Amino acid sequence: MSDALDPAQLAELERSIDGWLAELLNEYDHIAAVDRDEGDVIRWYVRMIGEEKDFTTVWMTLGQRTLRYETYVMPAPEENERALYENLLRRNEKLTGVHFSIGGEDAVFLRGEMATHLVDKDDIDRILGTVYATVEQCFRSLLAIGFASKFSGN
Repeated sequence: MSDALDPAQLAELERSIDGWLAELLNEYDHIAAVDRDEGDVIRWYVRMIGEEKDFTTVWMTLGQRTLRYETYVMPAPEENERALYENLLRRNEKLTGVHFSIGGEDAVFLRGEMATHLVDKDDIDRILGTVYATVEQCFRSLLAIGFASKFSGN
């Protein structure tokens, strides 16, 4: 288990992430916005413009030991649940740094986390790129499985 950051280290990493996200916002046209949560939790929202999915928003939450990140992929499937979940599990086998999971109301999420002592600008860039690419690669096919009758025209 990694050591927990003390309050000063956590504040320093928080400032660094603020700066790195601002730099990435300026570097990449597909990053539409970076916002912060105003609550007690240290959280950023990075909204990216997609081609297959109109927008992908990555929530990044900083804790004393880990930086957690996640995005909502799609609602719970209306049909072919078994085929959809099998597809997600098979995709998980090939993913690095993220995994598909089932969240509230059985919605599909893509999630990951990394130790705080490893976080740097390149890792933030890699996280955002991995989440973006994964959602873009699978979104349409997952919808076609979980909502097949809506895509077949019936």
